[in-house]
Amino acid sequence: MKYLLLTALLLAPTLARCADTNTQTLKVFILAGQSNMVGHGKAEEGRNPKFDPKAPKGKDNAQEIPGGLGSLRTMVNESPAKFGAKGATPLVDDSGQWLVRKDVKIYAFCNGKTSKGGLGLGYAEPGAKTWFGPEFGFGHAVGNALAEDVLIIKVSTGGTSLAIDWRPPGAVAKRGGDVGGRYTHMVTTVKDVLAILGTEFPEFAGRSYQVAGFGWHQGWQDGCDAKMAAEYEANMADFIKDVRKEFSPGLAFVIANSGFFGDKQNGIRADVRLAQDAMADAGKYPQFKGNVAVVDTRPMWRDETVSPSNFGFHWNHNGYTHYEMGAGMGEAMLKLLK
Repeated sequence: MKYLLLTALLLAPTLARCADTNTQTLKVFILAGQSNMVGHGKAEEGRNPKFDPKAPKGKDNAQEIPGGLGSLRTMVNESPAKFGAKGATPLVDDSGQWLVRKDVKIYAFCNGKTSKGGLGLGYAEPGAKTWFGPEFGFGHAVGNALAEDVLIIKVSTGGTSLAIDWRPPGAVAKRGGDVGGRYTHMVTTVKDVLAILGTEFPEFAGRSYQVAGFGWHQGWQDGCDAKMAAEYEANMADFIKDVRKEFSPGLAFVIANSGFFGDKQNGIRADVRLAQDAMADAGKYPQFKGNVAVVDTRPMWRDETVSPSNFGFHWNHNGYTHYEMGAGMGEAMLKLLK
């Protein structure tokens, strides 16, 4: 398949959305990573504040209930001035239904399943209709700020490492191994979608587009192995460089770091996070100055007492956290695009 030529990265100011954007260049953002990029944030289910973990689970002692602690629904209900239908950043309509944006579209590959449409919930773990990943907050942040229509292409697979599955060609050339299947699949998927953009999204037929930025959230798997963690910084730097070779020189790149367990994080998990943080160190990587940003997710950690689950590797399925990560990535991306 012959791919359409990608337009060069343009630095665009943040503008109020225009009423008619049909003639404007479409802004394309790529999001990639492992299971938390797939999406494990819960919109409707949250922790039952009366749940007793020492007692048997059951109807009278359910761990999760609709609108419980840590659900996105509770976040919206607690902050109507920000997230309500009349709020500054509305996530629901007047009837309380979750918004599906017309100006932000998404093509999502999540654990082998592909879906597409207007940005809303459900572009996450297959079968989980009200789950979401960072794309939700990211899409609302950039969609509210940019004058142009937005397309997010998300390519994500759980349980995958940068050292093996996402291993970029630069890492192979310098340190051996094989180019990761997930890396190759991500590049191919994005180019395939853009090559037949008008078929995948008829509303974008004939539109020019710009691959404007890349968002990355991954790291748990590499934090399970000391050797992988030790190589993470070098692999991440090569990943950024190789992604830019594929799509656009100087492509804006945002990393949501692996801040699991917040300030209590230690050991090789902290090594992975520090390796990610290093990408924004202009002294160490001067070529990344002003075009790579890292979002510190440690302050977004919420433990199981205020979350739907106790699955730390999925941020305890906390809806607040998954939304904040995505919104933080979007806000960081907008700063880079300025």
